Amino acid sequence: MLHRKIYQLCCDGREVCVFLRDQQRWIERARIIDIEGDLVTLRYETDEEDEVCSWEEMVRLESIGSVTQKLASVSRSNVEPLMTEDCPESERIRNRFTDLNPD
Repeated sequence: MLHRKIYQLCCDGREVCVFLRDQQRWIERARIIDIEGDLVTLRYETDEEDEVCSWEEMVRLESIGSVTQKLASVSRSNVEPLMTEDCPESERIRNRFTDLNPD
């Protein structure tokens, strides 16, 4: 089952986070580049002091304990989300500040 899911993530080309059980560490923002037998090739970057390093690492399928992926993200700043006029009234996001102050 894990092998099929990792193969699907490889085909999608999405960024994932991988937990390696044998090393007890996370590899964040990685892409699964290739799967050959029980070897999975990961490509990722790390920020170390004043340089960015690119890594390509081959890990055994059995050492992968968990794979996660980001589904969505929302900005925390006070930016008003874009809204189209085509959006049905029932699906529109109302501004909570105007709902509190009916002025």
